[in-house]
Amino acid sequence: MRSLYFTVQLFLRYPPPSLPTPTTSPKRTLSFRSLRRSISAVTATTTATMDQNLIKKTSSPAEHIAGPWYSVPELRLRDHHFTVPLDYSLSQSPKISVFAREAVSVGKEDQALPYLLYLQGGPGFESPRPTESSGWLSKACEEHRVILLDQRGTGLSTPLTTSSMLQFKSPQELVDYLKYFRADNIVNDAEFIRKHLVPDAAPWKLLGQSFGGFCGVTYLSFAPQGLKQVFLTGGIPPIKDGCTAETVYRACIDPIVLQNEKYYKRYPQDIQIIRDVVIHLAESEGGGVPLPSGGVLTPRGLQLLGLTGLGASTGFERLHYLFERVWDPVIVPGSKKQISYYFLNSFERWLSFDTNPLYALLHESIYCQGAASQWAAHRVRLEHESKLDAVKAAKENRPVLLTGEMVFPWMFDEIHALRPFKEAANLLAEKKDWPPLYNKTALNNNKVPVAAAVYYEDMFVNFNVAIETSKEIRGIRLWVTNEYMHSGLRDGATHVLDHLMGLLNGKKPLF
Repeated sequence: MRSLYFTVQLFLRYPPPSLPTPTTSPKRTLSFRSLRRSISAVTATTTATMDQNLIKKTSSPAEHIAGPWYSVPELRLRDHHFTVPLDYSLSQSPKISVFAREAVSVGKEDQALPYLLYLQGGPGFESPRPTESSGWLSKACEEHRVILLDQRGTGLSTPLTTSSMLQFKSPQELVDYLKYFRADNIVNDAEFIRKHLVPDAAPWKLLGQSFGGFCGVTYLSFAPQGLKQVFLTGGIPPIKDGCTAETVYRACIDPIVLQNEKYYKRYPQDIQIIRDVVIHLAESEGGGVPLPSGGVLTPRGLQLLGLTGLGASTGFERLHYLFERVWDPVIVPGSKKQISYYFLNSFERWLSFDTNPLYALLHESIYCQGAASQWAAHRVRLEHESKLDAVKAAKENRPVLLTGEMVFPWMFDEIHALRPFKEAANLLAEKKDWPPLYNKTALNNNKVPVAAAVYYEDMFVNFNVAIETSKEIRGIRLWVTNEYMHSGLRDGATHVLDHLMGLLNGKKPLF
């Protein structure tokens, strides 16, 4: 049966701010002589930049150091390092480094292109590393200088890794540091970069994916003067006071159940396979089997595979092919049945907590303003344990439900990379004095053109919650579709970005 896809465009509350006039840039073809002159100019500029950087490094710490241009197929890239305050409220704050990569299409390095800031999903994930011009980036780089920001604590921005965080002497000291790594300070970093990078500190455009979209709404709340246009993809957050994490997780239960049902309908043979794995884990010594890193795989840990397996395009396929190789073959008669090393190793790589621990540590706090999360996902799960108890489901011959985007306290016992941060995670869950992330008055009076893709079956950012918030953002234009999942920006090539830009540049009708 063919899937029925639909698209809905919504225009909320007020007429949009004035639409910009579309502009196009002429394509350039470089002759060999022009190319040689360009290479000479780049070499001279690089040498001058290196000399200038050397001078800066030998005196006081430079606030901005730009590297030379380099290439990947069809793109020119340049690295930028910024020295910024850890705490912007202090005149004498400790400093951290923030990294951003500039990307343009080949031959457009010297053109006066508008700037587009890209904010990655997360929290705790670095910007993509371009290997070629493809997908949405190819479209964006044709018309903009794209700034791929590694949000503080990720990538090359003073990264907070499982090893670097061990430098803190106590869990409380770590928490006192981590409190500066939410959307409010990511926006502060973005404004710092804009003022140092964009000519005349002009406003720039913003593209925010998932958590990057949450940061975009924070930007609209507190620094709208820095924004020219905003594009949100699967990234409209709840903005109520207090901590909305519990509301978010409660709203996500039904979509999680729906995605499980769709998965098992596509791969009915996996119902029994996953039941058998759950029973095997439950009956193993200690209630689980050792993982290669030193952690342990338990039935509830197995359910974490739903995080990306159920919520992203091709996730169903990846999940199915993973379970194809869950068991080792019995080569020697009489040998015990066991889960394969291939599966156990793949399970750990699937979750990324060893490389991006900030996701687990800060995940619930991104929803908090003046209130504690108190392990909201864990509390919501307990309310639905009759559905979500894996062992009970397997023994009752029911399909085992995999879970979605939730972080639980027991993960800091079972996942080896997270164990050192268990006490810090508990302190973060009880922390109440989180500063505000959104300003409803500013959003109600918004003058920045905003377009947002809202995915009807998004398992990560609930559709109803997104619609409720969108009513508070003056002039926002929504594109509602079930053609894509949460990963639509990545999966839709240029289509998603094209559609959103069309909503703001006059190419799409208002109604």
